[in-house]
Amino acid sequence: MPRVLLTEGEQRSTLAVARSLGQAGCEIVVTSSTGRSMTGASRFVTADVAVPDVGLRPIAHAKAVSRVVTDHEIDTLVPITDASVSVLLSLRATHPDLVIPLPSAEMWMAATDKAALAELAVAVGVPVPDGIVVTNPDDERWRRWAEERYPVILKPHRSVVFDGTRLLDGPVGIVYDAESMTERLRGLPTECFPVLVQERIVGPGRGAFFLADRGDVTASFAHERIREKPPTGGVSVLRRAAPVRDDIRAHSERLLRELNWTGVAMVEFKEDAETGTPYLMEINGRFWGSLQLAIDAGVDFPRLLMSQAGLIDDTGSRHDTNGQTEAQSRWLLGDLDHLIWMLKAPNWKREQHGLGSRMGAVRRFVRPHGRRTRLEVLTLDDARPFVREAIHWVRALVG
Repeated sequence: MPRVLLTEGEQRSTLAVARSLGQAGCEIVVTSSTGRSMTGASRFVTADVAVPDVGLRPIAHAKAVSRVVTDHEIDTLVPITDASVSVLLSLRATHPDLVIPLPSAEMWMAATDKAALAELAVAVGVPVPDGIVVTNPDDERWRRWAEERYPVILKPHRSVVFDGTRLLDGPVGIVYDAESMTERLRGLPTECFPVLVQERIVGPGRGAFFLADRGDVTASFAHERIREKPPTGGVSVLRRAAPVRDDIRAHSERLLRELNWTGVAMVEFKEDAETGTPYLMEINGRFWGSLQLAIDAGVDFPRLLMSQAGLIDDTGSRHDTNGQTEAQSRWLLGDLDHLIWMLKAPNWKREQHGLGSRMGAVRRFVRPHGRRTRLEVLTLDDARPFVREAIHWVRALVG
């Protein structure tokens, strides 16, 4: 069985991958910024190695991970976040025998460039929001286009950019007028350009998760969000499995085929509440935060990915969610954050977003959520990650 290195042991998706591959018999090593991460506490992990933070010190991070690969005789490396993928795909050059079951660096960069992806989507008939590309802070072609469309969305071409020293987030935000637009554009690092200015699509987020092999989709999954943190929109804390919508599947498969994609991908859309049309937002070429739900529903993406790469044999995983749409997953401490927000929020804010009463939030938190609801982090056969997560959560709350 392969010896697998997972990055960013602080992430819930890292824990999901560790448990999946650990149960498949793989030896798991993780890296984290402290060496005492949530995933590192799992019984499936043999070592948790402290490395420099990938965002603050990406070059040092890559060198440290390279040493871990050598010192622990790692066969397979699975970077977890956009930041680590962008930095660690380069290790293929220095470790030619190391398997990184992700697309080529060129393919990954093309898929995660929002401006280039929008062009590709238009070319293959996938709906994208109307917009304009701004090439630099002094490019003011947006003025006439945006004049009658405010509020609009400002979106750097990448979620993560490198400024020569560290990785910076490419912040997406709503802009309400020309003065704010000018201020926002001039405040962005040069590396964030080109920047997309797009019409705002009002409606729920939609998306689906896929595994593909040279453009052919081999596994798929989708879920519905029941609760989020913050409640006004953010990370899902309670969600249920759902069939992949036919239109979203068709659009996603078209894009992945054009990209000749190999590996996992999260394809995100925003549904227009009036027309029902899903508009493409982005493709994320890595594992996602709610991965554990897919595994609970039988679509075990980590095992399927390793099997596709020829690293393990896996014949027990499902390849879609048909018949498994009752499965639900709850991130308990995230749900507690949701409840705390609801209890603290003023009445006008909860009413503005249609979130109901404080007592209603309490009832929803404590009542059973169905016999097929599983806790995402806390499991009886591997409880230590939850203990460590809870310690970190309390420290953050009081500190």
